[in-house]
Amino acid sequence: MATIAQSRAESPAINPWATFAVAAVAQFMVVLDASIMNVALPSIQRGLHFSQADLQWVINIYVLMFGGFLLLGGRAGDLFGRKRMFIIGLVLFSVASFAGGLAHSAGWLVVARGIQGLGGAIISPIALAIVSSTFAQGAERNRAVGIFGSLAGAGGAVGVLLGGILTQDFGWQWVLFVNAPIGILAALASVRLIAPDRLAAIREGFDILGALAITAGLISFVYGVVKAPSSGWGSATTLGFLGVGIALVVAFVAIEMQSASPLVKLDIFKRRNVAVADFAGGLGGAGMFAMF
Repeated sequence: MATIAQSRAESPAINPWATFAVAAVAQFMVVLDASIMNVALPSIQRGLHFSQADLQWVINIYVLMFGGFLLLGGRAGDLFGRKRMFIIGLVLFSVASFAGGLAHSAGWLVVARGIQGLGGAIISPIALAIVSSTFAQGAERNRAVGIFGSLAGAGGAVGVLLGGILTQDFGWQWVLFVNAPIGILAALASVRLIAPDRLAAIREGFDILGALAITAGLISFVYGVVKAPSSGWGSATTLGFLGVGIALVVAFVAIEMQSASPLVKLDIFKRRNVAVADFAGGLGGAGMFAMF
């Protein structure tokens, strides 16, 4: 694992709340995009001639890519630098958003949405890491993380309202176009407002087997969840993908316990506050998506 130390102490000119603002805007955009498309689905179906069965993949592919690559997105920040990967994620998300707005076919839009999900999987974990490392441990960091979570959560509600306004007044394309300037401006601001990473000289190896297991496991599990409404929770397809996903996640845990360079240090979950926060965050995310 590449150990990264944020050099905020070496960059006193950077206002920590300015850094926070960039990370919060990026996370807000990612969460907003998870809900904004739902309102536009009827217009998208008419405009691009989606079948009813395929229409839901405009949402599902985003969730699938986001959930499947979330852990690797955070790990990429550790290996290659948070600032660098954060900017790459923003550019990827913005370009995919603009390309999706230009879509003339169902396949084009689904591919663009998948790339958006991948960009979001890079942005989200790194944005939180940037906020956590920008503020000193204690009340200031707790306050920043609390505000960050609140703003991110608001993105889901704002997405529903904004999606309706943009679709009605400008067309469904604008629920995608709106992300492009926000993402690009955030990427440009990141160049100046996020302190550069200082990579330690010693680099540990990359756990390829663990990466393959967790990515395949998450994708399989999320696919099972998104297929359940159409196939049924008790269907062989749903249970098969859920079962494979769970088995691969269990295999991932076993691999990490033996790995010299684990993707995730499992002992972190022994901390009660971490375990409770992860459970609450997962429950909140599941609740938000269940609304749609």
